[in-house]
Amino acid sequence: MKIIKDNYIYAFDSAHESIAHVDLNEVFMVETLDCYGGNLKTEKDLRSDFPDLQTNGSTGPIYINNVKKGDTIALDILQIDLDEQGVMVTRPNGGLLGNEITGYETKLLPIKKDHAILANKIHVPLNKMIGVIGVAPKKGSISCVEPGFHGGNLDTKDITVGNTLYLPIFHDGGLLALGDLHAAMGDGELNGSGIEIGGRVLLRVRKVNEVDTITPIVETEDRIKIIYSDQDFYTAVRECMKYVITLLMERHKISFNDAYRLLSISGDIKVSQLVNPKVTIRISLPKKVLNF
Repeated sequence: MKIIKDNYIYAFDSAHESIAHVDLNEVFMVETLDCYGGNLKTEKDLRSDFPDLQTNGSTGPIYINNVKKGDTIALDILQIDLDEQGVMVTRPNGGLLGNEITGYETKLLPIKKDHAILANKIHVPLNKMIGVIGVAPKKGSISCVEPGFHGGNLDTKDITVGNTLYLPIFHDGGLLALGDLHAAMGDGELNGSGIEIGGRVLLRVRKVNEVDTITPIVETEDRIKIIYSDQDFYTAVRECMKYVITLLMERHKISFNDAYRLLSISGDIKVSQLVNPKVTIRISLPKKVLNF
């Protein structure tokens, strides 16, 4: 099994040289740092101590052999193993109520088999997930802090073990990178932080011909979740709705109006995160409705 580690990018960019090659259907492991690069080791280490720290460093880029521009890849998330402790930071202007915060605070959370421990007594069930995962964007350079059509900082808790992430490919080889793992995170990531943690992710990449997407999609056991990001919440929702309606029209050979009806009676809107440069939402439908 190939293990990929020790090279981190802070922006998705086709100009980056790949650090490793993987084959289609090959199982490989990617080791990642937490979003602070492992610098906050004790509760005395404050985010303000590192004013020049780049965050969300992602391991990669990884060149996927025999993947070409215009393809769609499926990333099967097989396993996530976490480090022994995670970290959460509160800071002025961090998250939706950051105006209520007057100083910096670092909280370390030990990780046990199936939970994290907050404030030495509150047991929080683990919800392992990948915060940042993506490929080189169509044009230019996009910070690993930002989400988009290429993936990136999606902070979507469905990107987890047992699920599959579909991504459009804009350059040969894809140039995959990932990082920013969370031991747990709620929808919205409301204070701007999950339980930030390093770890190891076991993946397999497939090329799929039956799925042709312009934006990231997650497949769970029984649902399809279309992910969309925009600077404005309602624009993200509307644009995601338009794309889902297009899919429904194509798969069922129905009119816009009927697809609009079908979306309204079977689709659920979920908020992935509200705290990044762009907000990220997802529309979830049963697989049977999408004929997926």
